[in-house]
Amino acid sequence: MQQSSHPFMMPMFRAFVPRRIQPWIYLVQVMCIQFSGGVYLGALEAVRGTTNLMIEDLLMLLYTGLAGMAVWFPMLFRMKFRFTNQQLLCGAAAVIGICNFITMSTTNMAILLPVCFIAGIAKIQGTFECMSNIQLWITPPRDFGVFFPVLHIVLLTAITGSAWLAAVVAFHLPWQMMHVLTIGTMCFVILVQLTLCKPFCPMPQRMPLKGIDITTGLLMSVLMLMVSYFLVYGDYLMWFRSLRLRWIVALALILLAFILYRLKTVDKPYISLEIFRYKNVVAILLVTVVAELLLGAEHTLEEIYWSEVRGLEEHTKTGLCLWSLPGVYAGVVITLFWLGHRKWKVWKLFAIGFGCITIYAIRMYFLMDLNVPITAYRWALVFRGCAYAVLAVSLMWSLHESVHELEHFFMALFIFNVIHMYLAGASGYGLYTSLFQHFMADNMSRYGSYLTLTGVDMQQFDMNGFMNGYYLHSMMSVTLKGQIIWAAGFMTTAFLLLDIPQVRTGIEKVPYWPVYGIKMLARMGTRTRIPK
Repeated sequence: MQQSSHPFMMPMFRAFVPRRIQPWIYLVQVMCIQFSGGVYLGALEAVRGTTNLMIEDLLMLLYTGLAGMAVWFPMLFRMKFRFTNQQLLCGAAAVIGICNFITMSTTNMAILLPVCFIAGIAKIQGTFECMSNIQLWITPPRDFGVFFPVLHIVLLTAITGSAWLAAVVAFHLPWQMMHVLTIGTMCFVILVQLTLCKPFCPMPQRMPLKGIDITTGLLMSVLMLMVSYFLVYGDYLMWFRSLRLRWIVALALILLAFILYRLKTVDKPYISLEIFRYKNVVAILLVTVVAELLLGAEHTLEEIYWSEVRGLEEHTKTGLCLWSLPGVYAGVVITLFWLGHRKWKVWKLFAIGFGCITIYAIRMYFLMDLNVPITAYRWALVFRGCAYAVLAVSLMWSLHESVHELEHFFMALFIFNVIHMYLAGASGYGLYTSLFQHFMADNMSRYGSYLTLTGVDMQQFDMNGFMNGYYLHSMMSVTLKGQIIWAAGFMTTAFLLLDIPQVRTGIEKVPYWPVYGIKMLARMGTRTRIPK
């Protein structure tokens, strides 16, 4: 990749703005936008305590914002080539500010759902506009092995930092002040655009918005919200015992079939099915599924342990989670060195990511004790942050290497982010919480059958100590030791083996299982044939 001979310039800035600080101004703006949202993870407990909203309602609003971010990926470049930077950033900031004013002013779910969805769209559009304008400043040769790690510094810092900031604000002040703070930062973004910048569009001839399959995009959004509703409210409504959830599943399947029909029949579909024909795309998405399931399970169990067992306040938990940031930065440095500097193959990098998940799970397994101070969990969180950064960057880089066409890459990013956001979020809360409760109840009933009054001296029996010890033992045996440690260790070993060329080429030569089975049956028939 050849380096550009033209010096880096940002033509949207006015002449009096020094060139050296121009990209830093955009970096500050993108951090302001990334710290925004419709609802804030760190303030969920405070909002639930002062309103009539359940925790399921607030999580549904959170995932609605993520759905808006994911579904807007195919539209990002079309919007950039249609509007000026000033229009996009001022519009995104204004929309986020208005949405924050609405979310702190009402508890009506019928209003909050579309508001959070729109806020998610504005957030991803503003982020893309800022980062695309400073891409050549970050890496003049447009090396995505450099750009993606730097991008994830911004994204992952904002994810953890915004939750911590919202929790601190909600602890010391009314939770609405976080929304007031966001409105203030959005006013700052608008002020910067109006005073320091001028309208600029990279396309001399504006690209029209005609021909976009917006209908399918809206149907996909509805499908994502239906899936979120099922996963978030599933445990509360007793899953398929609820007639409402059975209807949701039936309508979601019908809607999915109709969306697939449209994608195959529309001339220019919102998401082209050709992206699945690119080499390694399906494999990358499968690895993403496994990684997010492992990280989602760990994060859910971690939340249960800290909230239900240790009884930590929200600001204490989010403050402890800040220790994942050193791990994030270490993971970013690893990927930057691996992909941007050395240009090594990605197999061993995947192994490093899953290996960090394994170490994190093992440390949490052995530290799960009420007598352990919470500061002892710092190194586990560092490894969790490192795993998340390494896998997020390497998977996105692999997807870009596989899908070369720009339009198809952003369509692939839509699917990637649906897996990336929902499996770690909605499924983690719904499925893992339900499974955890089931196995805990099952263990309690089995173990309790051996505990009888005839075999226990109740005057000498410490019921509180027994329950605490048993609860912790059940958490360890059911969730960590039996599933996550072994699964993450298997993935680590598998990618270490795939890094060996002889193993990788040997696997590629193995025929499909039906072919292998037919050949085996043919050999067995030959051996058992009775000679005449």
